[in-house]
Amino acid sequence: MAKIIRAEHYRWNVPLKEYKTEGTGFRHVTRQTLLGEADGEERLNFITRYFEVQPGGYSSLERHEHPHVVVIIRGEGEVVLENRVERVRLHDCVYISPHTFHQFHATGDDALGFLCMVDRERDRPQLPRDEDVERLSTNPAVRARIRT
Repeated sequence: MAKIIRAEHYRWNVPLKEYKTEGTGFRHVTRQTLLGEADGEERLNFITRYFEVQPGGYSSLERHEHPHVVVIIRGEGEVVLENRVERVRLHDCVYISPHTFHQFHATGDDALGFLCMVDRERDRPQLPRDEDVERLSTNPAVRARIRT
């Protein structure tokens, strides 16, 4: 059934959840699943989620076999994309290719909010091993930014 999910102040009428419930490599992140997991949405081949990272917070450093797309809709920040750090701000679109380590950081005074679209059927996140962190850290900008 077609529908509209109303939003107000970057909150939609769906449950607000913790980003993750286990681990320590992330800080001050929440998520809302907008489309793709509710009853009647089984035919969607994708899931659309909204993540919000509070100032000073960051998502986990991870990679996946599946690609995904992120669109910044609030605030500003930085994203680690494998061996580089890129600034992101309102309306930027980020393509994260398969097997790319990535991590989002809120660097402004406001939250960094982004929509993330992924395949419904996808692999679980892979956290970096010590040798991955060592390899990524050869770039001083990445070394200064990543948190594990």
